[in-house]
Amino acid sequence: MAQWLKDCGIESVVMPSTGVYGMVVYEVLQSHGFQVNLVDARGTKNLPGRKSDGQECQWLLRLHTSGLLRSCFLPPESIRRLRPAWRLRDRHVKEAGRCVQHMQRALTERNVQLHNTISDLGGVTGPAIIRAILAGERDPVRLAALRDRRIPASPEELGHSLRGNWKEEALFERQQAVEAYDFYGRQIAECDRRLQPYLAALPSRESVPQAPAAEGPTSRGPAGKPEVPRKVVKRKGNEPPFDIESQQRRILGVDAPTIEASTG
Repeated sequence: MAQWLKDCGIESVVMPSTGVYGMVVYEVLQSHGFQVNLVDARGTKNLPGRKSDGQECQWLLRLHTSGLLRSCFLPPESIRRLRPAWRLRDRHVKEAGRCVQHMQRALTERNVQLHNTISDLGGVTGPAIIRAILAGERDPVRLAALRDRRIPASPEELGHSLRGNWKEEALFERQQAVEAYDFYGRQIAECDRRLQPYLAALPSRESVPQAPAAEGPTSRGPAGKPEVPRKVVKRKGNEPPFDIESQQRRILGVDAPTIEASTG
């Protein structure tokens, strides 16, 4: 198709954005040197009467020739290479969260009220206790000894929440949820390894001086004291191992979370 269009002397091509179906066509046409204009399909459905592919092509040709179509925004190739890995990582994180919910439900069905003493079953204490249960440990005191020191609940409270009814079918269900959780954890780690070189390949921008924030209770302290430094946020379980904030400052040239919205 691309070669035929070249033989016809075509230089500019317009095509509606139809999800994944048009991606290959777009890339092939672009690789052959055409000016490809991807347009929103909602703006091209004003053709009266019976619609067919041939009629739509003629309608697109007429609108494009008259300059009535606006091209969609497409990020550069470097961003398009980075974006699938980020989206895939996001799906893995959500699936891992569903596995944690599955584990919590399996515990509740056996009257193990661990969620009453641990706010995050996917943290440090929760997986350690669940893996110990799957390994055959049933003593609430020994299980409570696996608690992280940051857990506000006492060992006695934690041990009391671990007195439940253990059945083979419930343990099997929990084992499946833990294995799925570990699998998605490995997938997330693989996405992180893939993302690092993609981020490093993005060009750096010179830092843009930002206007000082307006004085107020959130920007400056009383009596004109300097702004209090932002608290250092520790990395959580689902965050990437690299410093994403420094990367976005390098790529954008500004600290995006500190930009105030314009009210004008």
